[in-house]
Amino acid sequence: MALAPDVATSTDPNPIEIDDDTPPVNAPGLNYFVFGLFFIFGGITSLNDVIIPKLKELFTLSWTEAMLVQFCFFAAYLIIGIPGAKLVKKLGYMRGAVAGLLTMMLGCLLFIPASQTATYIVFLGALFVLASGVVIVQVVANPLISLLGPPSTTHSRLTFAQAFNSLGTTIFPIVGAIVILGSLATVSADQLSGQALLEYRQAESEAIWQGYLGLAGLIAIVAIAVWMFRNRLPHDPKLMGDTELVTWGRYLVGLALVIAGVFAALQVSPWLGVLLILAAPAVWLYDNSLLTRTRFSFGALCIFLYVGGEVAIGSVIINYLSEARVLGQPESVIGWMIGLYWGGAMVGRFIGSYFLRIFSPGKILAFNATGAILLILVSTQTSGQVAAYTLLAVGLMNSIMFPTIFSLACEKLGPRAADGSGIINVAICGGAIVPLLYGVVADATGGNLAMAMIIPIICYAVIASFGIFARRPAVA
Repeated sequence: MALAPDVATSTDPNPIEIDDDTPPVNAPGLNYFVFGLFFIFGGITSLNDVIIPKLKELFTLSWTEAMLVQFCFFAAYLIIGIPGAKLVKKLGYMRGAVAGLLTMMLGCLLFIPASQTATYIVFLGALFVLASGVVIVQVVANPLISLLGPPSTTHSRLTFAQAFNSLGTTIFPIVGAIVILGSLATVSADQLSGQALLEYRQAESEAIWQGYLGLAGLIAIVAIAVWMFRNRLPHDPKLMGDTELVTWGRYLVGLALVIAGVFAALQVSPWLGVLLILAAPAVWLYDNSLLTRTRFSFGALCIFLYVGGEVAIGSVIINYLSEARVLGQPESVIGWMIGLYWGGAMVGRFIGSYFLRIFSPGKILAFNATGAILLILVSTQTSGQVAAYTLLAVGLMNSIMFPTIFSLACEKLGPRAADGSGIINVAICGGAIVPLLYGVVADATGGNLAMAMIIPIICYAVIASFGIFARRPAVA
């Protein structure tokens, strides 16, 4: 998933006014660690697609319950994004990055008690803590890469950093599939009960905590390196601005709605829960003048839908490919293929960067979204390798969507660009909501993953319409 938008893809030839006289931050070598941050948080995000089939089998989950993995992970963007930004403003970029990395380490280590107790809710808690750290690190990484060099080359550095993000999303799930899914046993959890079931879950989840323990070690190395560089970039509050997107009082009201929504989703109705959760950003942003700009609000909605659709497909793709209609192979055999989905997004980014210089970005966006719809329809109506590879090819269509939607939505915002970026960061919580809705539809149709693809199809249809709407340059 693209987490650092390449704003150079805007229809405006100069989407951001760059002051070439602004001196860059002098911190030699720091940019390599920032690239490492992009690689790590990109990879960690895509690992969810590997542990979902594992946890679904271990705890005999419905699809709605299994999608709580993505819900807990991406809900961190909604819940932690605002206080995370406040924390970074207080600590500074370098110490803020260390705080985020330590939070990620804690989340990784929490997989150990989750495995030993064989409790699904503890796994979800570990994922939320891990994602909270990812959000804090992302709050640091995106603006920091802009500061580490001349303003005139900011776009190229963001694109280069984004390539590391894509590399992580490609490599991590392939390695994760080997380590985690490779241990799936011949017996299944639904054949056991009592102590035998507990022991099975503990034994089979060892691969999960061992994998995340190794990841914690890698994060620790990066955290130490960043800490050693902390004085290369002294904390300067002026570099971070003094605007507040949301007051603490309003944030707490929204947080209460999120908590009430989670309770309602678990105890009353998933639909009621989703409505309450979506009310939180409405409370936070209801009087923000940016949302009165049709182009921006439409684009923010499309970020929500894009992240949700991409994550929903990635979450089920291993189980989808293993169905008898498609490849009919166990998850442990075809798990590596998830890397093709995310790898397609990486390759497509390079291809797309060429075509975006020739054609209108809005038209390219509409073309890719329409292509994603057609590929999904072909996959759901065919079988075998055609069904498999057409769905995997949706990753290629996803490649340019995030940066293109971002730049089209934020075009001509001028001094409000930072606020626009903050709102779009909140919209990433679509990765929590849309997969959950996919799970609800899949369960309602008897576990029919093909039928539930109507959810991402709707997402891509709205995105295609935005591409047509935004095909011409924005008016200031």
